Amino acid sequence: MVHIGAGFALPLAWFSHIPLSIALAAALLATALAAINHRWRLLPALEDVGRASIGTIAYGASITLLLGLFWPQRADLVCAAVLTMALGDGLAGLLGAHFPSRRWQLFGQTKSLLGTAVMAVVTLLVLLILLPQLPIYQLLAIAASATLLEQFSWGGIDNFSVPLLVAAMAHWLGS
Repeated sequence: MVHIGAGFALPLAWFSHIPLSIALAAALLATALAAINHRWRLLPALEDVGRASIGTIAYGASITLLLGLFWPQRADLVCAAVLTMALGDGLAGLLGAHFPSRRWQLFGQTKSLLGTAVMAVVTLLVLLILLPQLPIYQLLAIAASATLLEQFSWGGIDNFSVPLLVAAMAHWLGS
């Protein structure tokens, strides 16, 4: 749920024309608070993913880095990269865990066919909406790469690597 809630802060900041200084300060503060919470479990529900994970810290770090690299000139790119995790990975985790489908283990993490499909489809939809200037074959490549990277990530590191991959690919491909 942290994924989903935090992810929607960025489109809100974009539409509110929040300047880099404020966005970056907020992201740094949120990341620091996530690190403190991870260490001392002040709000244990934020860390309750059923496995050892630095996901909340990694998510904040990726948002902070993306803001520093692209905000506000490419707010669309930052939002697309972060909403990939917020919606794609967030919904994949919720739906994949609660509905039966084929499951497998990778690096000690349980993955499901439904969760993987949700990640791929939702990522593609986010990209179609926020980066419509890219050709469909490029959007498909980004969505497939993000979904594949999420499969091979462990310990919450996908919260850092997937948004950065999405932003890097979209930027490199010319969005």
